[in-house]
Amino acid sequence: MKKNNCRMCKSKNMERFLDLDFSALSDNFLTSDQLDESETFFPLTVNTCVDCGLCQLGYVVPPELMFNKDYPYDSSTTKMGREHFTKMGIDICDRFNLEKNSLIIDIGSNSGVLLAAFQSKNMKVLGIEPSSKLANIAIDRGIDSIIEFFSEKLVKEILDGYGKSSIITGTNVFAHIDDLDDFMKTSDLLLVENGMIIIEAPYLLHLLENLEYDTIYHEHLSYLSVKPMVKFCKKFGFEVFDIEKQKIHGGTLRYYIGRKNTRQITQNVSNYLELEEKNKIYSKEKLLDFSKSVKHHKKTLLQLLYQLKKDGKRIVAISAPAKGNTLLNYCKIDSDILDYVTERNPLKIDKFTPGTHIPVFSDEKLLEDQPDYALILAWNFADEIIQNNSQYKKNGGKFIIPIPDPKII
Repeated sequence: MKKNNCRMCKSKNMERFLDLDFSALSDNFLTSDQLDESETFFPLTVNTCVDCGLCQLGYVVPPELMFNKDYPYDSSTTKMGREHFTKMGIDICDRFNLEKNSLIIDIGSNSGVLLAAFQSKNMKVLGIEPSSKLANIAIDRGIDSIIEFFSEKLVKEILDGYGKSSIITGTNVFAHIDDLDDFMKTSDLLLVENGMIIIEAPYLLHLLENLEYDTIYHEHLSYLSVKPMVKFCKKFGFEVFDIEKQKIHGGTLRYYIGRKNTRQITQNVSNYLELEEKNKIYSKEKLLDFSKSVKHHKKTLLQLLYQLKKDGKRIVAISAPAKGNTLLNYCKIDSDILDYVTERNPLKIDKFTPGTHIPVFSDEKLLEDQPDYALILAWNFADEIIQNNSQYKKNGGKFIIPIPDPKII
């Protein structure tokens, strides 16, 4: 569905600044049988709202095509991810001195890593997760979960079964939601008076400054920044009262949101607004410069890979995140360049990458086969990946980190 108006302020004053061509859905890994079937590619373009500043996709794919029973992203796969979400849950309980048995609802709760941290602090927890496979992993871990998309139709079921919530969290999920008005209205109905919404999402400033264009894919409908978030929350009687920077996913902001006049607004909020103004992230010139840099990056990366192939080197990719499939599809990197991809996530192993149809094997194949170069697609976890594959490096293997500038390690 083509998006003609802003998701937050409803303005139709939209301008396109980036076109990543047509792309397959980044998390729709294929079985061998599906290789003989047709595969759908969708436009991957990004617009900016001239009125409020929100950057967002120009085309919205129905969520049920992406977040289904085969959705493969598991937030517990990496050590960094597990540690981040565990610390997040514990820190929130300690900072706000939450009473025992307070209800915490996590939207897009995945396999339950964050809620397990809240549970360890004696909180009552509930996950809302549309992917049955991931929700059932959480349920097996003792995390109550509703297998459904978060919406107002769930309010009665939640209130009757669990009561009102002290905190609603959404880590890397708020930016996935098309109807944000419904999210805020539903949250308002479910929260106690001094309750909070706590959201994490990659930050537009980091995306622009570090050329993180592979973060752009169909699941990520919005590319959040502080100015439009502050304005949007006010529409529903809420306000952003604090913001924290997190290292995960190449630079993430954690937004603390409460009802108006219930909490002291920290200096961090105005500091980030000033930072965005200073860096001119909403200017047409800044966004078009980013687009030009993306095109140049594609050329530079392909030159490097083609030269290595010309020199007779064997190249594979290591890790198969959704962002990696944006890179592969946009740069047209397929099995002519990469022999295969390796992964730790069993939900992706023995499948094929969407669009480019590169086979996915377990990480063990890297040592067994010892190719010359391994392109790290999950560059945001590069340190952990290199450490996990230190023997490959000792044996002479080299890593390629593609973002922001392609470099060989």
